[in-house]
Amino acid sequence: MAFRYRLQKILEFRILKKEEQLLVVLRAQAEVDRIEQLIQQNKIEIGQTRANMRKADHTLIEAYDKYLKHLYDKEDSLIEEKKHALEILKIETDKLIELEKAVKILEKHKERLHEAYKDEEKKTELKTLSEIGVQRHFAQTLEKLEEGEAELLEEIMQEMEGLNINEY
Repeated sequence: MAFRYRLQKILEFRILKKEEQLLVVLRAQAEVDRIEQLIQQNKIEIGQTRANMRKADHTLIEAYDKYLKHLYDKEDSLIEEKKHALEILKIETDKLIELEKAVKILEKHKERLHEAYKDEEKKTELKTLSEIGVQRHFAQTLEKLEEGEAELLEEIMQEMEGLNINEY
């Protein structure tokens, strides 16, 4: 009989949940990366605006100041958004770690049961082979006894024939 793990459906369910959580973690990581790109783009835009401000007419300086203030506010909001996304990523990663632990526990349990099953199969096979060996030994012993009895009977018969011939 082949090994059948009785908790296989639970193991498969946990593996499925782990894979789903992995996708959630990947999406959260992608969101963090996207926000980081936006922050980098905003920094580049701030640098370009500062460079353009130095070359611009003095009447446009106030407009540049307002735009720079807007870019700095945008950077602050992006940094806050990144912190929030990192918190979500950490939470989702922790969930993934817990799911991986649950899967590993069941996989180790399955492995231990499979090893126990193999050991039991080996014991059963050895018991069967031992029984076969005992039966073979008994048959050989019985055969030797029968041969010994046959030889003894033959010797007795020869002695009886020898005695019968000498008596006449």
